[in-house]
Amino acid sequence: MSQFSNVFKTTILLALLTALLLWVGNLIGGYSGLAVAFVFVIIMNFAMYWWSDKIVLFMYRAKELPKDHKVVKLVKEVANKAGIPMPRTYIVQSETPNAFATGRSPKHSAIAVTNGILSLLDDYELKGVIAHELSHVKNRDTLIQTMAAVIAGIISYIASMTRWMALFGGGRDDNRGENIIALIVIGIITPIIAVLIQLALSRTREYMADEGSARTLHDSKALARALKKLEAGNKARPFRRNEGNPSTAPLFIVNPFKGSAIIEFLSTHPSMGKRIARLEALKL
Repeated sequence: MSQFSNVFKTTILLALLTALLLWVGNLIGGYSGLAVAFVFVIIMNFAMYWWSDKIVLFMYRAKELPKDHKVVKLVKEVANKAGIPMPRTYIVQSETPNAFATGRSPKHSAIAVTNGILSLLDDYELKGVIAHELSHVKNRDTLIQTMAAVIAGIISYIASMTRWMALFGGGRDDNRGENIIALIVIGIITPIIAVLIQLALSRTREYMADEGSARTLHDSKALARALKKLEAGNKARPFRRNEGNPSTAPLFIVNPFKGSAIIEFLSTHPSMGKRIARLEALKL
């Protein structure tokens, strides 16, 4: 997919969020609320483009690894094979085995792994995972995925806020009944919007990153083996409530949140069986 298509997708995501926030601002505070929401949207869109990666890394309390760490050396090796600049490399203190990449471009990217994935995978399998994440970086998926994660998190917060406002009779004094109904509607539909935004990114990006991993390493078995272990590992030990936000699930190589992919159509990732089957069918 072209860089133009990625930029177009990002623009659509930001437009959806902008429209939602402006609507909520007008609903809650009239023209004054609309003006405040407009200023907030401008600042937020600017900040997300430049610092969305830092926001996600901060959310997961990621710590940069020293240059002599094993993972840093593996990332450097795979980055050289992929023909992209060396990304910053981080560790997330969690026993859930997982990894993600973030950043607005290959020159401004980062990859993070958890403690759990280091204890679960061997170096051969770990290189498959790293190659998958660096494929996202090379394809410039990371800007869209990271911004969508932040957007979805804000939308979820708005939904929660409006439900509380509706419960306590929030909104302007005039047409209070209509406002409360509108707030309830926002509280219900905004989480759905968050899901649809992330589905709009398309699960095909995961298939493409899987294939990119195999072609970078000239080997599909490394990632296939890793995915089998990661599926079992994340089912056995998903993220706890205080470890992460479900809106960030698409960033990870495997969905780390319990019960968030009951229906495949609404899953942030393709089914593991299909991913592994496609890898095993690749002719390299």
